[in-house]
Amino acid sequence: MKDVRLMKGNEAIAEGAIRAGCDGYFGYPITPQSEVLEYLMANKTKERTGMIVLQAESEVASIHMVYGGAAAGKRVMTSSSSPGISLMQEGISFMAGTELPCLLLNVVRGGPGLGTIQPSQADYFQAVKGGGHGDYKMIVLAPASVQEMYDFAKLGFDLAFKHRIQVMVLSDGAIGQMMEKVELDDERPRWTDEEIVKMHTWAATGKTKNRERNIITSLDLNPVKQEIINRKLQAKFRKIEETEVRFETIQCEDAEYLFVAYGSSARVCQKAVQLGRAKGIKVGLLRPITLFPFPYKEVKRLAKQVKGIQCIEMSAGQMIEDVRLGVEGIVGVEHYGRLGGIIPAPDEVLNVLEQNFIKAKIYERTH
Repeated sequence: MKDVRLMKGNEAIAEGAIRAGCDGYFGYPITPQSEVLEYLMANKTKERTGMIVLQAESEVASIHMVYGGAAAGKRVMTSSSSPGISLMQEGISFMAGTELPCLLLNVVRGGPGLGTIQPSQADYFQAVKGGGHGDYKMIVLAPASVQEMYDFAKLGFDLAFKHRIQVMVLSDGAIGQMMEKVELDDERPRWTDEEIVKMHTWAATGKTKNRERNIITSLDLNPVKQEIINRKLQAKFRKIEETEVRFETIQCEDAEYLFVAYGSSARVCQKAVQLGRAKGIKVGLLRPITLFPFPYKEVKRLAKQVKGIQCIEMSAGQMIEDVRLGVEGIVGVEHYGRLGGIIPAPDEVLNVLEQNFIKAKIYERTH
């Protein structure tokens, strides 16, 4: 019999982490993601699986605790919301430089500054472009449901250790707070220290029988060596771009117009597709699931098919830059966004599509 529960998105990813064999969570409360820490504490994870859960004194402290746990080869994670993630950027960059795997959750709220506690998607640049210093990337997963919040905990850890990279689940206040049914799978056991030593030879697990102690640092004052490290990272990012792209297409087979949206905006657009089809408008939806790596090839393929692309974001326009890169000027691309924590309505975004591409007819193919 399946284990099905009604859960908040924040609760779902916390349960997903427990069942993914997470060794440690280090975080600090901030709305709208505080339920992650609360759920883990309430579930007494130390007794349940041996997982350590600790409220740190700050976001800065929590990300460096994650750094230490990851250096020991453990599955570790943290979560926060926009301004809290900003405080973590130095530690995330340190982890990028040392190729340490971890899982990060950002339940995005409006900004800049303290902004609002309402949902937003304005952290796209911070996540996808690498918000900290240096040339680095993270794998970024964008859930559009509470089920995906649960699923992406296990997927995130798998990708993090597969590529020795940081994985961020980029959610928002709506997905984090909404309640939906979730299908839970079995718990995956935590790794033993012996398994970590065998599987992760890079881990700083102390001096063992047949191995000297590892020292993990991103500092190397020799510019030649530092360039070699950076080129190695860039090669890894290119490999990830080739192998880890994930996306969903909805009614795109005969689409003449296309929405591109992720997360909560994609849920809105999915309903807008239904409304448009009912009116005889052949519209489809491309939902990027990985924001890095971004599905450029699929964007280009669909651009050759449709008459116009409408990006919907809960921001002033950030993902649209990647959409335009993928389109390569083949077809017109427009942006529509709501700010301040406002979620657009399905009929609202459909009306924008009609105004931009159907009624105005400002984009006509010339080839």
